[in-house]
Amino acid sequence: MNVLWVVAHPEPRSLTGVLAAEGRAALEERGHEVRTSDLYAMRWDPVLTRADYGLDADRRLFVSADSGRAFAAGTLPPEVRAEQEKLLWADALVLQFPLWWFGMPAILKGWVDRVFVEGFAYGVRGADGRTRRYGDGVLAGKRALVVTSTGGPDPAFGPRGINGHAEELLFPLLHGTLFYAGATVLPPLLVPGADRFAEEDRAEAGARLRARLAGLGTDAPLPFRPQHGGDYDERLVLRPHLAPGREGLSVHTADRPDVRAAG
Repeated sequence: MNVLWVVAHPEPRSLTGVLAAEGRAALEERGHEVRTSDLYAMRWDPVLTRADYGLDADRRLFVSADSGRAFAAGTLPPEVRAEQEKLLWADALVLQFPLWWFGMPAILKGWVDRVFVEGFAYGVRGADGRTRRYGDGVLAGKRALVVTSTGGPDPAFGPRGINGHAEELLFPLLHGTLFYAGATVLPPLLVPGADRFAEEDRAEAGARLRARLAGLGTDAPLPFRPQHGGDYDERLVLRPHLAPGREGLSVHTADRPDVRAAG
């Protein structure tokens, strides 16, 4: 497989940096080709501006429409087009980052904002005229794995942990970005207690990461419901006979109990 590994951490000697290097080596040992976007090392600019779309200062910026025009014209900045080309090349995508304030570091969010533009990752229609999203799109047929580390302990991110269940905390990324753009999304790998790691902990985390990477092409994905699979009505609301009496994020994952009610 061709694998794009996107990592966002300012310190290469951090647990994130060490595991990223070990993970890429593990993939290459298995014969996969790996390309890396190390956003801090690249000095990636996360700030989307009108300059991305070649707009004069007196022109009002309409992000969706203007990004779509620039994408269609091939005039996006070269660093943005390079990241899009990597995504098109890849069979699988690994996003690795520390969980800061329950979300991605700003540099990675800015990578998404600038790279996942209209006409590329959203606002795309298929031959049947339907919008390609939630299970269809530019990432269709590609697998995606999120690897994130936290300062808190593992139970605090479990089904009844005070921090919230990891899959729900990451729902905007897993479902709202990766699955929206068509990816087959694997369950995330959470590495807890990163600030208190000893060498034996690092070795265990490395083994867990290697095990997950061994299944990158075969492990069962999160069973998100596709938009055009019949589960949603014309208003994009889940049909009442599915997950009856339940609400919230977990209803968009098929055939699984509500993680908040799990023991």
